[in-house]
Amino acid sequence: MSAIMKRVAKNVKRIREAQGLSQQAVANKAKIHRVYLAQIEGALYSPSLDVLDRIAKALKVKIGELVE
Repeated sequence: MSAIMKRVAKNVKRIREAQGLSQQAVANKAKIHRVYLAQIEGALYSPSLDVLDRIAKALKVKIGELVE
């Protein structure tokens, strides 16, 4: 697993939890399956830019916040 995947995983989970959102709520807003979001948060899958953008919008953050 790459360093960028680890950063994205950590940031998605951190921001989601800070907002008090469930994986299901974010997945629904991003139009992805909850299991896929869990795999992203576990750094098992690297999302496409399109999916990363949809997750960022679901979390109401800029895409850069997920990769920094």
